[in-house]
Amino acid sequence: MPAELVPASAPLIAIVDDDPVVRSVLVRVLQRLGPVRCHDFAAPEPLLAWLEDHVPDVLITDHQMGEMSGTELVGVVRSIPRLADLAILMVTAHENRVIRHAALTAGASDFLTKPIDAEEVLLRTRNMLAIGASRRVLARRADDLQREVARATQVIATREREVVLRLSRAAEQRDEETGLHVQRIAEYSRILARQLGLPVDAQQRLWLAAPMHDVGKIGVPDAILRKPGMLTPAERRVMERHVQIGHDILAGSGIALLDDAAIIALRHHERWDGTGYPDRLAGGAIPLDARIVAVADVFDALCTPRHYKPAWPIASAVEFVRLGAGAQFDPEVVDAFMAATPLIVAAARRLAEQPVLLGSTTPTRARPVATPIG
Repeated sequence: MPAELVPASAPLIAIVDDDPVVRSVLVRVLQRLGPVRCHDFAAPEPLLAWLEDHVPDVLITDHQMGEMSGTELVGVVRSIPRLADLAILMVTAHENRVIRHAALTAGASDFLTKPIDAEEVLLRTRNMLAIGASRRVLARRADDLQREVARATQVIATREREVVLRLSRAAEQRDEETGLHVQRIAEYSRILARQLGLPVDAQQRLWLAAPMHDVGKIGVPDAILRKPGMLTPAERRVMERHVQIGHDILAGSGIALLDDAAIIALRHHERWDGTGYPDRLAGGAIPLDARIVAVADVFDALCTPRHYKPAWPIASAVEFVRLGAGAQFDPEVVDAFMAATPLIVAAARRLAEQPVLLGSTTPTRARPVATPIG
């Protein structure tokens, strides 16, 4: 069949041999397989240049070819990752076992013997093409399976996210807040994780776990949870139990997401300087996820009207976070917060229950005596 009539989907066979007669014979024999595309080369160097843009189905190479032997060529080809599975037929003398062993070690798939036997060429090449076709079918099936797994994983993640939000909203409803609060905490936390350079999977995990930070409020009495004024020391001790309650609700399931959320619930009120609760952890002893959520939670608590205070202007809340570096908050997390402030403000506006206040950087007179319990 004339080369111009061979379909582009026909098998692609590369031949390298410094003997033009052998190359011509191989091309004529291979055309008996049916529509095939044959490209022949007189030396390994032009073949290697061609392989930069092409992936043949079969490579047929002679062993004796001047400066580079066929065995050396096989080794070079096998070092190219996308050609690692390429079927390679080595043309050798039938009795030369040393060369054959070396070629097998280098990665040759099979052999053709000299003098060239047309039937042997056809049979071995057809076998190599069949193996290659089967490998491609398996690869496509693997790709299809991977896509199906990805879709199923996404469905699970979506359902997991929905369960998380509904569980988190149950706690927030007891505190007269809306589900947008937990969504904002999730968004702020993911933005901070990205700014800190955490891996994408860690950012996603935190986005899912952060909304459950206050689930323990379910166990706090209404008289304390909804008290309009400041809490007494005794009432505050009861309020502080929400971190342990949240941990106990979430821990022990064996589900990684809930285990992460349990740690955040327990530790998001620890302070960098060691004056937080429940265990007065300090610095790096506080898990990073909890340090991130601590900043996100306080910022949102300041910007949101609560029964004990009006909303602060965003600029004032940003300044509060900045001034808390090294005392209440991890300085590196605060640096990330300051660098990502435009993104956080945009998220606050997008998920606000009412228009956010910009204002000056001077805190409002309604500033609470103690840090809000978000």
